[in-house]
Amino acid sequence: MPAHVVAIDQGTTSTRAVVVDHDGRIISSGQLEHEQILPRAGWVEHDPVEIWGNTREVIGTALSRANLTRHDVAAVGITNQRETTVVWDAATGEPVHNAIVWQDTRTQSICDELAADGGVDRFKDTVGLPLAPYFAGTKLKWLLDTVDGLRERAGAGEVLFGTIDTWLLWNLTGGPDGGVHVTDVTNASRTMFMDLRTCRWDEEILDVFGVPAAMLPEIRTSSEPYGVVHGSQLLRETPVAGILGDQHAATFGQVGFAAGAAKNTYGTGNFLVVNTGSEIVSSSHGLLTTLCYQLEGQPPVYALEGSIAVTGSLVQWLRDQLGIITSAPEVEQLAAQVEDNGGVYFVPAFSGLFAPYWRGDARGAIVGLTRFANRAHLARAALEATAFQTREVLDAVDADAPVELTELRVDGGMVANEALMQFQADVLGIPVVRPVVTETTALGAAYAAGLAVGFWDGLDELRDKWREDRRWEPAMEPAERDRQLRLWRKAVTRTFDWVDDDVR
Repeated sequence: MPAHVVAIDQGTTSTRAVVVDHDGRIISSGQLEHEQILPRAGWVEHDPVEIWGNTREVIGTALSRANLTRHDVAAVGITNQRETTVVWDAATGEPVHNAIVWQDTRTQSICDELAADGGVDRFKDTVGLPLAPYFAGTKLKWLLDTVDGLRERAGAGEVLFGTIDTWLLWNLTGGPDGGVHVTDVTNASRTMFMDLRTCRWDEEILDVFGVPAAMLPEIRTSSEPYGVVHGSQLLRETPVAGILGDQHAATFGQVGFAAGAAKNTYGTGNFLVVNTGSEIVSSSHGLLTTLCYQLEGQPPVYALEGSIAVTGSLVQWLRDQLGIITSAPEVEQLAAQVEDNGGVYFVPAFSGLFAPYWRGDARGAIVGLTRFANRAHLARAALEATAFQTREVLDAVDADAPVELTELRVDGGMVANEALMQFQADVLGIPVVRPVVTETTALGAAYAAGLAVGFWDGLDELRDKWREDRRWEPAMEPAERDRQLRLWRKAVTRTFDWVDDDVR
């Protein structure tokens, strides 16, 4: 068998391809950023054609850097930004509109209309999600309502819907020339259309949203052969055999296979996932019930998730919108110039507040400003916002889940920031643990694909590959922790009720 697996990691700001060997090591990668299209306040879009082009290019880069060809690759796995919604012409492959990104808030009015009959939890018992602009369902409804003739074309099977995993798989496997129109249970669970118990599309909910079932992909497990790469591409004839939404992939890469296992990914946003095993746990504290993963021929594994919209993207905002840093790593150096936050708290509710509040009416706020505050205090407050938001989500997990967490495994780009990781341990009051391989999202997609084709024997073999790199123990006095959390929560309340009918 070939000695490598390729994982495509299609994220919110960039697309990566990585080559993984049998020991679970990432031996090469390629990466390209794509444009963030911001037509108006609260709207965030991507060009699906640009993403597809970047995907092909980064695959070539990763293979070239490793000096490999398709003959060295056993399988391809896909992991992706979830909820981001694409609709395209089935005959030509041309998108009918830019992709509407998970961060986009344009569908708040649709959520309000749907919630008028049954509240924001109207569909929660079936799909595990509240009505929020975050999820793909209202984005698809917006497209069907807005693009002329789209609903009729959808009902006739002329256009296809998918999240980014589906878009990439369809193109990899031939596009208009026989492309496979499939998604996995993890991505399907983020649409508001999938019944958690049956892992099938719910026809009654589709009727409420006015979504023709003919445009939806087939739901499959997270680890099975879906098709092979089309003959004109670099990886031609290689099976595509794993799909996991990015946070589910990170959980899989952290080998969080047992009930009670938890990980927190620090990326564009933060996402805390706790495996609940075969049990569907309904949260009463602002968490989402979702699919963790499903292996071929096995029952689904469920999870609770705390989704935070803005963490790493706040550092990008400091760089791109304010210009107080020129590169993301500079934020740690700038924050280190001051001993504390100077009384400044930064609540980055740019897309409203996600877990545990789910307040679409919130908007970002910087509070506690005095003339003493400078850009270093602002940088520190931005980093601390990540830790404070994570603490609030972990509190919700503790309230909902039957197993108390004794440590938190972390991954993602921001875990290289050691000052942040120490502050995170201080705020949580439990150890924070970073693995040797922090690119666990790509690793999880590789693991899912490799399992499906027998590249790895099973979950026990994958567990044996996990290694601890660094552990941070909490050092903050409990009284100081309580004081800072009190001020943070006060700052959060200042963001509420900002959006009126004439304010977006």
